[in-house]
Amino acid sequence: MKRIIISGGGTGGHIFPAISIANAVKERWPDSDILFVGAEDRMEMERVPAAGYKIIGLPVAGFDRRHLLKNFSVLLKLFKSMQEARKIIMDFKPDIAVGVGGYASGPTLRAAAAKGVPTLLQEQNSYAGVTNKMLAKKATTICVAYEGMEKFFPEKKIVLTGNPCRQDLVISEENRLEGYNHFGLDPARKTILMVGGSLGARTLNQSIIGAFPKLAGADDLQVVWQCGRYYYKEMQQLQKEGKVPPNVHLLDFVSRMDYAYSVADLIISRAGAGSISEFSLLGKAVILVPSPNVAEDHQTKNAQALVDKDAAIMVTDPEAPAILFDKAIALVRDDELLGKFSRNIIKLAQHDSAKRIVDEIEKIIR
Repeated sequence: MKRIIISGGGTGGHIFPAISIANAVKERWPDSDILFVGAEDRMEMERVPAAGYKIIGLPVAGFDRRHLLKNFSVLLKLFKSMQEARKIIMDFKPDIAVGVGGYASGPTLRAAAAKGVPTLLQEQNSYAGVTNKMLAKKATTICVAYEGMEKFFPEKKIVLTGNPCRQDLVISEENRLEGYNHFGLDPARKTILMVGGSLGARTLNQSIIGAFPKLAGADDLQVVWQCGRYYYKEMQQLQKEGKVPPNVHLLDFVSRMDYAYSVADLIISRAGAGSISEFSLLGKAVILVPSPNVAEDHQTKNAQALVDKDAAIMVTDPEAPAILFDKAIALVRDDELLGKFSRNIIKLAQHDSAKRIVDEIEKIIR
């Protein structure tokens, strides 16, 4: 029986690949024992059990780069996490430890390496995270989603696998027709899908509010707008006041992304690695607005990697309120340009990423 630890988390961008890898492990070795190790107050503590896996939380936290004095408690938590991680490794006796980035993977993979347990890293972004850079020296294999990662990691350890994506995302004529019904859309109009992550994105919401007059006069367009649960009440109030145009469909959260992607002629999104992997697999034209609130500004680097291949448009966060919807409206009306971005982004797609990562796990365990 294979015994595998998967560690990391903090954001959906880390958790989703982790669960996908676990599912692919179970598919290959149904009797395998998988244990997740996360950070005890982060979203993995809910998401992982909901996916059917055991998880242990460490008291680890990220460093506060703005308020250095607050880091004394962070160091104490790190020390305690290292002790707990060592105990987890000794008790569970894994064949391999897999790190997907995020706070918790640091103590867990360090403890594993110290006990002679082989480790595999999965790096989602085009700019490597701090934790993975620290762990790379002891790692056996590093699975990446972008070319050119030898500037962060030893070249001989790198394997290009791509990011594991949701397996249920299928674009089909059936899903497109279902999607028009589901969202109450007009099949004769071009559709823009705007998503700012599950919590939403203030800048994207401000951008569409500023564009309401332009959108109200655009009879050939419609927008599916996921504003995020955090902003939903505020946006609903605008709707009650009659300020949201009838061709703008406001939602707090899109539960059927397969329908949303099927109807979308153009997507406006943040530039998280997981989202970009989905857009590439599905061949979707996209305008990326990188979040400025992420470590090492890695979303800008993710977006730039696509822009360099002429596979997406990037609008910076400060520019977005003024120009985002001018660009979106012009692009969604230009079939030739939409087609070019679609053809170029699909060339970057990495298929069966989770299975390919499990191939690497199998090589290491063997």
